[in-house]
Amino acid sequence: MERRFGELNPPQRLLMGPGPSNVDPRILRAMATPVIGHLDPAFLSIMDETMGWLREVYETRNHHTVPISATGSAGVEAMMVNLLEPGDDVVVGIIGYFGQRMADVASRTGANVRVIEAPLGEAIPPERFEEELRRKPAKLVALVHAETSTGAEQEIAPVAEIAHRYGALIAIDCVTSLGGMPVRVDEWGVDAAASCSQKCLGAPPGLSPVTFSPRAMEVITGRKSKCQSWYLDVNLLFAYWGDGKANNRVFHHTGPITMIYAMREALRIALEEGLEARYARHRKAHEAFAAGLEAMGLTLFTKGKRLPMLNVINIPEGIDDLAVRRRLLEQNIEISGGFGPLAGRVWRVGLMGVNANPAPVITLLGALEQALVEQGYRCERGAAVAAARAVYKQST
Repeated sequence: MERRFGELNPPQRLLMGPGPSNVDPRILRAMATPVIGHLDPAFLSIMDETMGWLREVYETRNHHTVPISATGSAGVEAMMVNLLEPGDDVVVGIIGYFGQRMADVASRTGANVRVIEAPLGEAIPPERFEEELRRKPAKLVALVHAETSTGAEQEIAPVAEIAHRYGALIAIDCVTSLGGMPVRVDEWGVDAAASCSQKCLGAPPGLSPVTFSPRAMEVITGRKSKCQSWYLDVNLLFAYWGDGKANNRVFHHTGPITMIYAMREALRIALEEGLEARYARHRKAHEAFAAGLEAMGLTLFTKGKRLPMLNVINIPEGIDDLAVRRRLLEQNIEISGGFGPLAGRVWRVGLMGVNANPAPVITLLGALEQALVEQGYRCERGAAVAAARAVYKQST
């Protein structure tokens, strides 16, 4: 009997969780272009172009700026395993789940990890880093710029100034922020940063854009021991991407050709739009969405400075978290729940890339209102959508 294999047919969803976001059709078309060899001169030219555009989005002149062939978590790990050696001291700022993950990754390098924590939904005052470094120096300060679990923004520039004053490097996780709000690597004095392809940049998951300053590269090339990871060793990685001194490239791994096409197109879209315009669009989406939530009587969890692209909503008393998310998924809309102590207490909504626009925001508000009303929640019908539209109307 002939065996039959079904066609791949995933549902079409509106992805309004913390990532991935929906992919721009231009990026999907770029991914359908012909695959060539990963050492083909034409592809090496595409790699160089992608590096250059990535520097612009990171707002840096760092040569060592590339999309690592792995997801965002690998980019964060690459910073830790390249900058830290056994016995080094590192101070990790924790304002949520992903700060805890940075501390865990740092501990696996054999470094001595010291943590500074803030209550969930808040950021760490910069002076706390100064107090810690004055008490005892460290090689590295690491922290999350945009905490995906709580929706809080951590101020970077003053922490970087403090770190450098005490002789430390600073590394940031900007997985959620890059492409949706300013990440000014050179202006802020950041030594290393890591992000992802699938959130505000709007490409599929699979790449982690990283950047290392000349100061960070001096530390990396002067290591006493080998990097704990062969695959993430940037000394080896940049032999493939180019060290800026010669045109010859050395095989390190087979680059994901199609994903590099996707990243190139995502960066092209961002730069064509203009970074400041892109940041303003994400901020406007947040303002419209927040106005809609307020009109429904819902509140945001984040107590400190809120991220525009990641909105954490308090679940009203008596409302079933999973039931609401299941109801939205029946309408092909995805949002996410909370992590750890926030599980069952909050929803996390991403307004990223192509979804930081009026139609997705208004569609979600209308569907969320309906799902809540079906559970007996009382609110003025249509008020959320009207409030969001009013915000958008103000900007026209």
